[in-house]
Amino acid sequence: MYTIEEFDKEKTKVLKYILYKKRTEQEIRKKFTNEIDENMLEDIIEYLKEAKYIDDKEFIKKTINNFMALKNLSQKEIEYKLLSKGLSKNDIEDYMYENSEEIEEYEIKSAQNILNKKSNSMEQEEIKQYLLKKGYKLENIEKAME
Repeated sequence: MYTIEEFDKEKTKVLKYILYKKRTEQEIRKKFTNEIDENMLEDIIEYLKEAKYIDDKEFIKKTINNFMALKNLSQKEIEYKLLSKGLSKNDIEDYMYENSEEIEEYEIKSAQNILNKKSNSMEQEEIKQYLLKKGYKLENIEKAME
């Protein structure tokens, strides 16, 4: 077991890590596995989840909204980036399904942005292949080309 003082000290360390930049549960585990006793880390994570400092579903929502505001990505790329953060595939798919219309529109707009950027230096067919490789859906590429 551990003391309340030890728990508070380690909890503060984890909290600083989260408050600096939003993190997923997986990222926290990876960072602190060798630094904090396993049982204590579990308790800290549970505590922070209850206090809503760790909320992977909220993380997915915020991250996707950031991508949509700042980047040109396909749905596949978004999914891949979220999976690489150790988020649950089911949670990601649920969110994308619930917001599919908005995400479809975003993918078409993204494809249009890339088309516009690359149209001076590449042929239409080359750009289409490039977008397919990046995981864009064919139907969305075709809508973007219209």
